[in-house]
Amino acid sequence: MPDKKILILDNTQIQQKITRMAYQIWEDNLEETSIVIAGIADYGYILAERLKKSIEDVSGIEVSLMKIELNKSSSHLQAETDIGIEVCSNKVVILVDDVLNSGRTLAYGLGVFLDIPLKKLRTAVLVNRSHRIFPVTPDFTGLELATVIKEHVDVLLNGNQEDAVYLR
Repeated sequence: MPDKKILILDNTQIQQKITRMAYQIWEDNLEETSIVIAGIADYGYILAERLKKSIEDVSGIEVSLMKIELNKSSSHLQAETDIGIEVCSNKVVILVDDVLNSGRTLAYGLGVFLDIPLKKLRTAVLVNRSHRIFPVTPDFTGLELATVIKEHVDVLLNGNQEDAVYLR
């Protein structure tokens, strides 16, 4: 029997969530002239790119974009960034991922910034499933979704009309 997929968010709804999150980020950073958006590869980074554009569209804030690649299967933090971490020094950083489930990925992502002085570190996710093992809570959320642990959330962000979030 094939997996049954239920459409949770379509392309238009995803863009509406991103725009709303951009306004929330702007409101949280009214005094800032620049911030850093750090997206966790792969879909977290794509979401970060879209948030960057949306924040720049609605505010006068200059947004720098950083890509974080994590080894999620490692028992200790292994991360690489596409730009030097010192870019974040004394800045506001928004850590972005597509789905928050157990909190492991965001916890590892937060670890990247432990050795650098920051003004503020916030987290943003498109979908929050609330099955946390780690004490990580998103500051900006597109959708709170009540699921059972056996269900899976698929986020597809390809930059076309087929962008979607599915529950299976």
